[in-house]
Amino acid sequence: MSAALKYTLGRIGLFVAVLAGLWLVDMNVFLKLMLALVFSAALSFFLLRGWRDEMAGEIAEAAERRRTEKERLRSALAGEDETPTDPTQAPDSQR
Repeated sequence: MSAALKYTLGRIGLFVAVLAGLWLVDMNVFLKLMLALVFSAALSFFLLRGWRDEMAGEIAEAAERRRTEKERLRSALAGEDETPTDPTQAPDSQR
């Protein structure tokens, strides 16, 4: 399971748990939802730190792979990556 999915499900689970706890308190439903959102965000900052760090690492790795692939494609399109397979073939600039 990806770290982003684990973290997202953890955040939703915390929200539902806090909302269930607040459901017993007699107050406006909108206020309950807002308080559940704030409290679950604060709790997730501490309780889900490991999953958040894992997710950030996966995102950073994916960004690095995309950057490397982008550079490789740019150099291939510019002709810098081209190496002749046949020794009789030379690049156009050397003819």
